[in-house]
Amino acid sequence: MPLINLPAFAGDLLADFERMETLRVDTPVIQPAEPFLDMAGEDLRRRIFLTQSETGESLCLRPEFTIPVCLRHIETATGTPQRYAYLGEVFRQRREGSSEFYQAGIEDLGEPDTARADARAVGDAMQVLANRLPGRRLKVTLGDQSVFEAVIAACGLPAGWQKRLIHAFGDPKQLQKLLAELADPKSAGVFGHEVERLAITGMLEDEGRLVAHIGQIMEATGYSTNASRSPRDIARRLKEKMELVNTRLDKATLAVMREFLTLDLPLADAPAALFRFAAKSGLKIEAALSLFDERVVALSRAGADISLIRYRAAFGRPLDYYTGLVFEIEADGTAAVLAGGGRFDRLLTLLGAREHIPAVGFSLWLDRIEQAVSAAGGAK
Repeated sequence: MPLINLPAFAGDLLADFERMETLRVDTPVIQPAEPFLDMAGEDLRRRIFLTQSETGESLCLRPEFTIPVCLRHIETATGTPQRYAYLGEVFRQRREGSSEFYQAGIEDLGEPDTARADARAVGDAMQVLANRLPGRRLKVTLGDQSVFEAVIAACGLPAGWQKRLIHAFGDPKQLQKLLAELADPKSAGVFGHEVERLAITGMLEDEGRLVAHIGQIMEATGYSTNASRSPRDIARRLKEKMELVNTRLDKATLAVMREFLTLDLPLADAPAALFRFAAKSGLKIEAALSLFDERVVALSRAGADISLIRYRAAFGRPLDYYTGLVFEIEADGTAAVLAGGGRFDRLLTLLGAREHIPAVGFSLWLDRIEQAVSAAGGAK
């Protein structure tokens, strides 16, 4: 039996989901831990409750629903497009509130019209909250990881740096720290005297010589190449690290990246502002911006009140599987996020799907919504 009670509005919420043409599903509370450890991100990894099976398999209490719903979709070989709804308990440590709480949400899998699916996710989340909190003004913050990725790629950053910045997307302090490193790299002494010597002798620029040198050292020290990475793997990783610490971006390019990250404006004004930014900076990011514009149009067509939505270029969410749209929703008078979601187009393939399945969805924090309903003096 659950240790906490469902909020009084749970039945009405499920009725909303049914009207939104979703299939309600449930997933086991005990889940394989590996997908969460590999794909969910550091913020969630350090909060989950881990255990082991009798055979030593790493397991965890269900910390969220997106990965379990996607695994269920793959295992049942259900065709797409398919919209799933869920409502159940999740278990993870939180800074405030119980570590056991209810979440509900929708996962929209396989819809080929990305803009339409994105708009539907944002619009449905707004509608569900508006039904629970009539008369309360919602505040929606929207970001787009694909636009961010397009900007840093167009700036000519090495692949290693792009990975680091993408991983930090949504963490303003970490992003600023990385930009400071790009402005003033400090490589001296980072890898010790031996690597400095290899750099001086030019061995780092000659992969064949470097691989042979690492192989000789491993053989001389008795370090088995079967127990870890091969000399070639180590050489490539070493060269990548040296490239990272020695990359310096010119002031103009850094200024462009910093200008982009300061964009914060009403969503209705965002497409024009982004196209002006791209034209001014000379960045070739038209494909990402066209999809962004299509999403804004789709939101308007779906009847969403876009005056409630604000675009922030630096906004992200602390889950590593997001690839495009990200958003969170609050209500006036509350500091808590009531709903959040985004696009995760790579996740199902990483989880084992045999074909690419585009996906977008959102989650609702029912305990926070219940508190907001109580503060408003009643529930619908």
